[in-house]
Amino acid sequence: MQKLLKLVESLKKTNVRVIVDSRIREFKELGRKSNTELFKELCFCILTANYSAERGIEIQKKMGNGFLTLPEKQLARRLKELGHRYPNNRAAYIVYGRKHKDSLGKVLSSFGSETEKREWLTKEVKGIGCKEASHFLRNTGCDDCAIIDFHIIDVLARHGLLKKPKTLTKKGYFEIEKLLKKLAQKTGLTLAELDLYLWYMETGKILK
Repeated sequence: MQKLLKLVESLKKTNVRVIVDSRIREFKELGRKSNTELFKELCFCILTANYSAERGIEIQKKMGNGFLTLPEKQLARRLKELGHRYPNNRAAYIVYGRKHKDSLGKVLSSFGSETEKREWLTKEVKGIGCKEASHFLRNTGCDDCAIIDFHIIDVLARHGLLKKPKTLTKKGYFEIEKLLKKLAQKTGLTLAELDLYLWYMETGKILK
């Protein structure tokens, strides 16, 4: 763990910290925007499940209000044109999710804990698991949920902090989140900030 902590601390002294801080401010600003903008971000998180975040960002930009307006078949066709790996089921999830659009701001502002917010998202929104719910919450200004994907797992496994699992169960997800909370505490970072640093260590990029 000490080697990983030192790497994070060294990054905090570089320009990476400026980028991380800027991205966190952007997330906070998005969390105060309209339900429409929140829903578009939720759609982005639905798209990134088992897919590339970078490609998901490109699709989100090109889709515009299509997430809100296109009928399911047209939405699936558009996602396919834009190169998504799973256009049909992602279109179905997004269309189903529209009924929750006007609830998102209330969930973010009224629910007491981020655990409660994540539980609501995973229960009510199709296509949203713990990772996608955490991704949405982080991108809308919440600090205390870990986004655990293979990039993060690879970093932790490489530093001997866990054995890389073949599959990630819900129980396993929460166990890794506890480990990340310890790391965050030791580095004086939130989970949201730590995720960006670890992602940078693995990919050389800071996305969202």
